Amino acid sequence: MASNGRLSIFEQSFPRPTKMAWAYARSHVTWLCVIAAFAAAIAINVYPLLVLFLATAAGFCLLLIPHTPLTMLVILLALSPLRTLIATEAGIQLPFDIGQILLALYLGFWLAYSIVKRSRLLRFSPEPVLLSAVALCLVFAFGAWTSDGIGNWLTEWLKWVVIALMIWHLSQTAGLNWRWLVFAVLVSAVANAIVGLYIFFGGSGADHLLILGRFFRAFGTFGQPNPFGGFMGIALPLALMCAALNVYQIVLYLRAGRRIALLRILLLGAIACATAIIAAALFASWSRGAWLGCAVSLVAMFVALPRRLVTGLSYAIVLMALFWAMWTAGLLPRSVVNRLTTAAADLFTISDVRGIHFTPRNYAVVERLAHWQAAISMAQDHPFFGVGLGNYASVYDDYRLVNWEEPLGHAHNLYLNFLAETGAVGLAAYLAFWIVILRVTWRTRSHPDRTARAIAVGLFGCWTYIGVHSVFDNLFVNNLFLHIGVLLAVLAILHRQVFSSLELE
Repeated sequence: MASNGRLSIFEQSFPRPTKMAWAYARSHVTWLCVIAAFAAAIAINVYPLLVLFLATAAGFCLLLIPHTPLTMLVILLALSPLRTLIATEAGIQLPFDIGQILLALYLGFWLAYSIVKRSRLLRFSPEPVLLSAVALCLVFAFGAWTSDGIGNWLTEWLKWVVIALMIWHLSQTAGLNWRWLVFAVLVSAVANAIVGLYIFFGGSGADHLLILGRFFRAFGTFGQPNPFGGFMGIALPLALMCAALNVYQIVLYLRAGRRIALLRILLLGAIACATAIIAAALFASWSRGAWLGCAVSLVAMFVALPRRLVTGLSYAIVLMALFWAMWTAGLLPRSVVNRLTTAAADLFTISDVRGIHFTPRNYAVVERLAHWQAAISMAQDHPFFGVGLGNYASVYDDYRLVNWEEPLGHAHNLYLNFLAETGAVGLAAYLAFWIVILRVTWRTRSHPDRTARAIAVGLFGCWTYIGVHSVFDNLFVNNLFLHIGVLLAVLAILHRQVFSSLELE
């Protein structure tokens, strides 16, 4: 028994899933499915979409019938971001969104597996992560009575219902296997990152995305660079913490004079490679919102990493001072500095888009500001409940500014978008939801398991990133809400473990 009382209680109440995890790792079927999903997400630009989808779906259905449904979750997250690519490039359109099809397959496999194994039915646990998601769904449900189009409202509302469903389902069924959930998100991110880097170096690049004279802004399977950069920014904090954790464990082995297993070295190499690929893809997206969100999330992670807040703040101050010194000394790439400074100058100097002369240099910023003004006008006419969730585009023509005819789907600012669509009530509910999530994540940092604590710090960076990048874009697109729902489920699992261990003490 460990000398640390809290660790001993935790180990008795929540045994480490060593046997179960290694059983999955040794299974040839599991790893075959994971590798196949990874390869399918990368090869999407080589083979016809419909043929690839049908072949992989048929193979997975045959392989997964007798096996764990968690492998199907890896496939779901790896292939669901193909939604935009299939909608724009496939010769024959699928009857449903690929994310909907794969989600139905996953739930079907889980139900069949539960019946065969005679697993217990799911129970509703009054946990803060799940309760906050359910409460947000209930608030957004009121938009059905004020929506300009009920179909648009239903499409967006179901995203949040699915997020709540993922939290409830996975927190009940994947408790000891929560590492698989993190693994699934990282596999999906790396697969999309490789596609993005392929585009960056000339593969399928569009002329209007040409940068630096010879590269193309990476957009992966998202169709646009900004949400693709958002995906990379969400995954990067987790990858960084996984890499840092493996380095720390190797250092502990070296200090103790113990032999380092080859498997651990290979694992560190794989995690480091995945982290580098995701970071490179985030840079290749050339998204200023992604860069800013990444920088702020790194500062937040340095604050959350130590147990003492004062120590964390000291680390964050040192990091920011180092960045400022590199900026002033001209050590950062000039192309990056110019891109950031020109955007900041336009954002802070332009107060009214009407009458502004736009050029290729400031077009993206002016276009974003035009949509912000349209969203504010909607909120002024519908201050409490908005025009209805998902209805920004349908009423945009009544509020748009001259020269900006395309609604682009959303306001390119998630907070203004919620203010316009759900009013002050909906925006307040959304902000309250993330306040609860940040508070729960901060508490989860006290987890007695080192790996779980590192993931909690990574999740804190994820939520910070979403909060910052949402100022410039909407990240709940192209089935990315599924990945966010899975990460929220990981948080629910870890928080429940911390709460239970404290009760036992």
